Amino acid sequence: MKKNTFDYQKWQNERKYFQQEGVKKEELELEPFFNIQEDIKKQILTEGDPSSEVKFIAGVDVAYNEVAQRVVAGLAILDAITLECVETAICEDRICFPYIPGLFSFREIPPILKAFEKLRIQPDLIVCDGQGMAHPKGVGMACHLGIELQIPSIGCAKSRLIGEFEAPGEERGASTPLLFEGQEVGKVVRTQTEVKPVFVSVGHMISLETACQWVLRLSPNYRLPETTRAADHLVNQTMKQLF
Repeated sequence: MKKNTFDYQKWQNERKYFQQEGVKKEELELEPFFNIQEDIKKQILTEGDPSSEVKFIAGVDVAYNEVAQRVVAGLAILDAITLECVETAICEDRICFPYIPGLFSFREIPPILKAFEKLRIQPDLIVCDGQGMAHPKGVGMACHLGIELQIPSIGCAKSRLIGEFEAPGEERGASTPLLFEGQEVGKVVRTQTEVKPVFVSVGHMISLETACQWVLRLSPNYRLPETTRAADHLVNQTMKQLF
């Protein structure tokens, strides 16, 4: 399987050169990343039900200190049955990519992969606090990470990035399609009765129906999945300690 990685340092050096020369062709500079997204999109598998094989699930979260130009990526590994957190991993690193709408995964993937290298327990499923295919290019964080690691992945976002939808019913488990350019790119899922829904989309190697089932299973008491809550807590605590 071809890795969809990129030489960030080389790109940054070239970017500095263009800026020094007064060249401001943002689209030209970013073309390699758009090409990588196209490659990733071709590899995404939108079918699969890994449920019987899932023993451990990873929650992923990332936070930034823009002043210090540092990023913290956190992983929380939960037991699929008890939802108990059995392992965590943190990577604190420099920010290697600017904030560019539509290319956010390139900012977060490097520290996340470094955090994965520290794990003793390898997860069977990844739940990202962000988008999967519900993305302008169809390649959100969950897709990018799933392809890089070849692990089934789900995007579960707090808010909509693209698309239109009708509000789901108020009861837990209600859902409606998230539509973008006439295609269903995700589901709007009510994880708790009379609580704001979340936006679920396929990352890689899983069907949308199965992704929604997992999000509900991981959200027994709160709006967000326990994977997201655990990773978010881990990252926030680390940020407080470091900065």
